[in-house]
Amino acid sequence: MKIDFTMAQQEKTISYTSINSYSTLNELTANTKNLWVVFHGMGHLSRYFIKHFDQLPPEENYIIAPQAPSKYYLNDQFRHVGASWLTKEETARETENVIAYIESIMLRENLPEHLNVIVLGFSQGVSIATRWVAQKRVKCQQLVLYAGGIPKELKPDDFDFFEETKTKVTLLVGENDEYIDAHRLKTEVERAGELFGNEVKKVIFEGRHELKKELINSLIP
Repeated sequence: MKIDFTMAQQEKTISYTSINSYSTLNELTANTKNLWVVFHGMGHLSRYFIKHFDQLPPEENYIIAPQAPSKYYLNDQFRHVGASWLTKEETARETENVIAYIESIMLRENLPEHLNVIVLGFSQGVSIATRWVAQKRVKCQQLVLYAGGIPKELKPDDFDFFEETKTKVTLLVGENDEYIDAHRLKTEVERAGELFGNEVKKVIFEGRHELKKELINSLIP
């Protein structure tokens, strides 16, 4: 008699301690005015991504760049490594893990409350930036959505506290972005309006799916 052992298959979960890195730029001092929490896109690493912010005045700007946990080789040469925040597999659980990691960073940094907080997500990083801000009701003065998509599960009520915090929302997209065509751009603009109201600032710049330092510098309040 042949026994079918596949019927006994189960998928279980376990909790354990994990260690991950993150990058910072400049020193946090009494002269620091702006705190940037910046989330890289798919295929990036935080230590390279954070260099896009090196033209901000160092004495006034402190930048934190969390590192996506899932690293992989970018091509079949097995030389260059990138990372991804999430996939469609177990998205809710993985989001919970990532947000717990971000919260650990913020706790360790022991940041003063008076800082002007700017949260920026680039490409895939937009999905993490918006979920973190929504779930933890992060008191930020600016939320910057740079060339990425807003998660479908988020609702206007998730950002109702923006009225109290007077949070400004900026949407930046390159006019020749290879990942965002005219239809998707229209959809994302409408989605941003639905979530944040009609006060969303839309910036369509000359360029592709790329970070531009001059645009980053222009965000300083």
